[in-house]
Amino acid sequence: MIQIIANFLRFLREIIVILPLMFLLIGLFDVWVPKEKIEKHIGHGSGLAGMFWVILLAVIQPGPLYGAFPVAYVLYKKGASARNIFIYLGTFSCMGIPMYLFEIGFLGVKFWFLRLIFSLLVFIAIGFIMERYVGKDFSIKEAR
Repeated sequence: MIQIIANFLRFLREIIVILPLMFLLIGLFDVWVPKEKIEKHIGHGSGLAGMFWVILLAVIQPGPLYGAFPVAYVLYKKGASARNIFIYLGTFSCMGIPMYLFEIGFLGVKFWFLRLIFSLLVFIAIGFIMERYVGKDFSIKEAR
């Protein structure tokens, strides 16, 4: 029981420190980056370039997984395509730079590279599937 309370307090402290900074940065991103830029670079019809930009954003963005969801919401609000938002969320979940360093150090470059390629293919496939499923307006389509 004591270990549970200690873990909870550690997590609570992390949230109290990180969350306000994260929301401040997301707010600045929301204000400083025009909607037209997002629509042009990662919106509908952005193709491979749009996928590249969201993958790059996910890989270099630091922070815990719960930090990706507010960013995904801002991207959605500014006109990013459903495909790119799902690719961003998947990539952020397991392809950050700290994860690379851990994998290379403990499992080797070959494992890291193979997991990188397979993970990217899976996340891109999920992005296309989810875009087809939810459409451009993010409303779930009825099964036929």
